[in-house]
Amino acid sequence: MTEWLKEPGFAGTHATMGADISQFMATLFTALFVVGWVQAKRGKGSGHHWLMLGGMIAMLAFFTSYYLFRQLGVLAFEGKEGFGGSQALYDTVFVPLLTFHIILVVIGLIMAVYMIVLGFRSQTFIDGQRKLKDAILRTTWKKIGIIFGGVGTVVMMVFVTRVASAGFSAGKLSVYLGLLILIGIVFGIEITIQRIWPNAARRHRVLGRFTVAVYCVLFVTGSITYTLLYILYPGRIG
Repeated sequence: MTEWLKEPGFAGTHATMGADISQFMATLFTALFVVGWVQAKRGKGSGHHWLMLGGMIAMLAFFTSYYLFRQLGVLAFEGKEGFGGSQALYDTVFVPLLTFHIILVVIGLIMAVYMIVLGFRSQTFIDGQRKLKDAILRTTWKKIGIIFGGVGTVVMMVFVTRVASAGFSAGKLSVYLGLLILIGIVFGIEITIQRIWPNAARRHRVLGRFTVAVYCVLFVTGSITYTLLYILYPGRIG
């Protein structure tokens, strides 16, 4: 699989197959999120719910695969040999842009998990239609501890099962530990944010706008990175 991802891509640029798949998936995710946001603006709660949920789950699955294979996209650290531009351009433009993009990826993944949980917690059904609760939405550290303990147990059971069938690797362990850390950060955010926006509907709307904005900027920075690396200044890749 890893070798296939290093083969020439399908977009007709100097990109690898993995990079082209990454760019295609980023375009798909962004389109789903923007359309989902438009659905919310039009008061179509069910359409918004399923578009956002599907997009975020697919994004989480994709980035997990990206991390495992390490060649699946424009974030691959090929080093200076993967960038054909000048050293000055690499140091002052490409690396800062790539760093900012990676930071947005981390924020985007955290917000994806958080917004999935918040979406289910803040919704209600009125006459068969999904609506946001106009009510206080709070949780406690005790409840978070119980949930995190349960999720952590399941995640580690899956990890042990994978190790028993396919063998141990540091890469796999880091993915599962990263997942637990991500979930822990989400719970920490919840405790903090519920004090700022205790109302469920307002919290969902404010953070939803922020999350969509992050995804749109993420798409722009990823597209610029892709263009620099695989179209304008291709290097020795693959």
